[in-house]
Amino acid sequence: MTQFDRRDFVKATGVAGIAALAGCSGGGSSETRLSWHAGGTGGTYYPLSNEIKKIVEDNTEYKLQVQSTGASVENVGSLMDGSANFALIQNDVAYFAKNGTGIEAFKGEPVENLRGVATLYPETIHLVTLAETGITSLQDLKGKRVNTGDLGSGTQVDALKILNAVGITTDDFEEQNTSFSRASEQLKNGDVDATFTVGGWPVGAIADLATTEDIRIVPIDGEQRQKIKDAASFFADDEIPAGTYDGVNEAVPTVAVQAMIATRAEEDASVVENVTKAIFENTDQLTIKTDFISKASAQDGMSIELHEGASAYFG
Repeated sequence: MTQFDRRDFVKATGVAGIAALAGCSGGGSSETRLSWHAGGTGGTYYPLSNEIKKIVEDNTEYKLQVQSTGASVENVGSLMDGSANFALIQNDVAYFAKNGTGIEAFKGEPVENLRGVATLYPETIHLVTLAETGITSLQDLKGKRVNTGDLGSGTQVDALKILNAVGITTDDFEEQNTSFSRASEQLKNGDVDATFTVGGWPVGAIADLATTEDIRIVPIDGEQRQKIKDAASFFADDEIPAGTYDGVNEAVPTVAVQAMIATRAEEDASVVENVTKAIFENTDQLTIKTDFISKASAQDGMSIELHEGASAYFG
């Protein structure tokens, strides 16, 4: 699924989490299986999660099952109902969920068992088009076909907030909703004019598209960027470096949120502490977002309460 209604979930009782930890005694056993929900295969969450899987399995007795999902909003639902033990989500979505605000599925229905583990890296907003469309600014999206990300995803939430902040509503464009990878195919086939993607650069689906198409990443800067930051405090200035994607030879100003690891209040403190320790004491084994992921920065932008196991590790 790509979106969830809070009412569709049974109250989180921890039953699924307990089942996932069957056979866990003390620091864990070879029987322990943990479910880790990532994102679409065309983004950053999925390959990074598989690198984390290897680190955790090499340094603990836990086994991680990494699952491709619709990302942040869906992952919150999976944590809430216990079908995931850990998940990657955006810090803005975490805030909305924990406080029962921002996204329709959360409004008035806070996800009380959501807990933070660590922040990882900036989730950069990419507004991608093909050079032939002539789109060079946010205002050029009026009257166009725009993919804002999977329905109910953090990407869609961010895209609509950005557009609303600069005076563009869903009445001003034709909205479409698909995954990162499918959105790139739509651009290539001429089925959409532009697509929003939120992910740490380089995003695989965009990099693949740039090898065959003349892409343009639309800048978000100046007065419009300030309006966006004024509208939502979790947005921060960011920049996609020159050369990140084929044919993009100049740095592109934009905004970003923050990727983070989240878990559930019901998870065993020793399990959360051991997983957190394994990741942040072996960051040298990562090849993705290595300039950003560190113990020193792992609480930057943390938008919700930490799990007690993470607190124990970070002190």
